[in-house]
Amino acid sequence: MRNYLTVLFVIAFGWQIQSQENWDQTIDKKLTSVLWSHKELVGIPNLPQDLENVYKNISWVKKKYQDVGFQLETLESSTLPVLFAERMVDPKLKTILFYFHLDGQPVNPDAWDQEDPFVPVLKEKSPKGDWKAIAWDNLNEKINDDWRIFGRAAADDKAPITMMLSALEILKAEGMMPKFNLKIIFDLEEEYGSNGFLSTLKKYKSKYASDYMIIMDGPAHNSNQPTLTFGCRGIATCSITAHGAKLPQHSGHYGNYVSNPVFTLSRLLSTMKGEDGRVLIDGYYDGISLDEQTMKILTSVPDDTDFINKGLIIKNAEKVGTTYQEALQYPSLNVRQIGTSWKGKGLKTVIPEYATAHIDVRLVKETDGAKQLEKVKKHIEKQGFYVIDRNPTDKERMTYDKIVTFKANRYVNAFRTDMNSTFGATLSESLTKTFGKEPVRIRTMGGTVPIIPAINELKIPAIIVPMVNMDNNQHSPNENIRIGNIRQGIKICLSILNTEF
Repeated sequence: MRNYLTVLFVIAFGWQIQSQENWDQTIDKKLTSVLWSHKELVGIPNLPQDLENVYKNISWVKKKYQDVGFQLETLESSTLPVLFAERMVDPKLKTILFYFHLDGQPVNPDAWDQEDPFVPVLKEKSPKGDWKAIAWDNLNEKINDDWRIFGRAAADDKAPITMMLSALEILKAEGMMPKFNLKIIFDLEEEYGSNGFLSTLKKYKSKYASDYMIIMDGPAHNSNQPTLTFGCRGIATCSITAHGAKLPQHSGHYGNYVSNPVFTLSRLLSTMKGEDGRVLIDGYYDGISLDEQTMKILTSVPDDTDFINKGLIIKNAEKVGTTYQEALQYPSLNVRQIGTSWKGKGLKTVIPEYATAHIDVRLVKETDGAKQLEKVKKHIEKQGFYVIDRNPTDKERMTYDKIVTFKANRYVNAFRTDMNSTFGATLSESLTKTFGKEPVRIRTMGGTVPIIPAINELKIPAIIVPMVNMDNNQHSPNENIRIGNIRQGIKICLSILNTEF
């Protein structure tokens, strides 16, 4: 009997190993049905104000994920509900919380190269380099990895939902189980700030509680290799308004007599950054130290500087860092808009009464939003300005030569998970074994995602696993997902699901 059980164990264990080795073949066999399923999901409009279709999306996901062993429920929020899924494999195992979002960006149908952004179209690139629609029946023949499915949310973020679902279906068909417990959040308003989901954090904190968190959103590195992103920058915003005369003045009558606040503001802004792009505000980069190991990680990212610069059509980059990745490790200071009181059409020969610069500060893990904005304010004071948070009174105008209104707005701090943590090392090792080479490991990405407050509130180590193609036209007309990325994404999900954390 003991020998019989041993034989069964060896067969079963060997069968599982064989299944893992044949993931590519298994995905090949399943890919046609995966793509038809994805077409169906993308075909359900997903704008939050369209409640009928919001609930159709919920129903679609519920049915599919119930079929692979999940229990699903909708959690009440301040706006739309949050769809929450859970699958307990074994209470003794670790639990990973996954995050996806089901909503999409608004659309302008006239800007799309298809009749309806919510009617997905299969396309291939023509010899001229443009995209031409082909019949969906082509999926029943040999599939070209470079074909693409065009439609709103085809990539962002319905593709990862399809990838994970397909991986779970493969495990089920192979008689295999995930190596950890799973919880999943499907956010219905990520593109609109995730206000509903964020409002649930305190009420459902115990429900969301997990050992680790994986965010499946955003594009992979432009090399299209498997990518792990360990953090992203936060953001703080403020406005700086320089004041001149109380009312706009005729530039002929008062030119050379009344100071123009545009020049006042320009001189102030020029004290904040050097020609090399580095911020000159005292203490702006305090706390940031990149050791040799960190620099090695940053330089290992396969960025092509010439390719980046050609895409941006710039000759040279700023000198904040020696590489693109190094530049992202420091807080930035950006003027996102600058203007005067005149908002009408055409030009007027006036000296405006004020000029305003709207600023955004991208934050890194070492910088707090409130403290960073306070450094900006103190810098303005050091330049001899009288700084207030409102419009100046007549008395103040007659008392001070240089007046600035400084308004600090909301901020979201950055997050970053230690790349050498057990979580990060295990995830990286898993993908290395699966793909035969290390994934691209990005310490901090440049943008800010709405889910950052949730990561900071829940205090769960989080890593972003982006899987869609970089050129997916995310948030823009003609959004698309490359079929080869769907194939690779399924394999990434299988690798993760088969990893013991």
